Amino acid sequence: MQIAKKPLLRIEASAEGRGIRLTAQGALAPLAKPVMDRINEIFIDEKPISSGPDKFIFSTWVPPAPSIAFDRMLSAQVASLTRRPVPDQFSIAIMRACPNDCIHCSAPSRQGDILESAVIRDAISQALDMGSYLITFDGGEPMLRKDLPDLVSSVDERAIATSFTSGYHLSAERAKELKQAGLYAVRISIDSPFEKEHDRVRGREGAFRDALDGVKNALAAGLLVDLFMVTSPHNIDHLEDAFSLAAELGVHELSFYEIVAVGRWASHEDEVLTDEDVARLERFHKEKNRSAGPRVTALPYLLGPEMFGCFAGRRWIHVDGAGEALPCAYMPLSFGNIKDKSLKEIWREMTHYSWFQGRCSCQMRDQKFREAHSRILGK
Repeated sequence: MQIAKKPLLRIEASAEGRGIRLTAQGALAPLAKPVMDRINEIFIDEKPISSGPDKFIFSTWVPPAPSIAFDRMLSAQVASLTRRPVPDQFSIAIMRACPNDCIHCSAPSRQGDILESAVIRDAISQALDMGSYLITFDGGEPMLRKDLPDLVSSVDERAIATSFTSGYHLSAERAKELKQAGLYAVRISIDSPFEKEHDRVRGREGAFRDALDGVKNALAAGLLVDLFMVTSPHNIDHLEDAFSLAAELGVHELSFYEIVAVGRWASHEDEVLTDEDVARLERFHKEKNRSAGPRVTALPYLLGPEMFGCFAGRRWIHVDGAGEALPCAYMPLSFGNIKDKSLKEIWREMTHYSWFQGRCSCQMRDQKFREAHSRILGK
């Protein structure tokens, strides 16, 4: 099946086992081969969300193929090899308020003005013009933003739009509005597959029920649903339980991130994932993607130096609730405010920053990086 076509390059996708193999044809095929090899390395032994007959959906993190957004993703991979990186992912915190009081919140401030709709739309437009193919709405709780469907509709066919949520206010009506506006997927976060523990971490009774109701409403509206769990030493032993919950709910994907010692967790540098924990996530990722059930995406593994490397400052721009442009949502290192500087100028400075050269794992786990940036980490 042909999933991308350019004047000098064609990309074909074919099923192989449980996975998918991409092959390149045309004059630019030799240039594209390293990109194809990298993508195949991930997907050939793993199940996609769906595989045909006329569309492949690899993951909620990847545009569907064929699509303009998928073509742009392939172009972004080539650009990363030719040292002309684009911000693959642009995320923006559109709401400070949140009903939860999470003990590990990376953005605990709930005060101050929220970003104006025009500012958000302009930033999205700039990101799209720069090559972004994944636009993510973040918070606080994005569902509290009444104009969220309008903001989603500003993401055109050049990218997919996704939103994080705790499930709060993700009603059946809101889910339908977001689907109609063009939202591709929602990432509904959990901290534990067990109700009592989840509510304890969220600081609010009923948070777990909100997450499950949000999943139900999003699925009914036809949205892709990713159950997103921030993994820590406190829940690393419950991967199987999280998978069972994801399978029971019928979500499309289960994603694992890693807890970062920032925000309210800044003083817990000894309570983050170890290298062995990341290796454990890698094994779980591979095992589950060779069996039945939802797709599993272990980001600490995929964003490690042996795979794609950390996206922070290299392939990701995050804008916080005040408009400050950061390398990622968990690194409070500002390169300027989008109200004062263009994204292109911010990106130029960010990608030339000495710490963001070369492929690496999360630098917020790197003691040398933390010591060099102790001021921004509140130490």
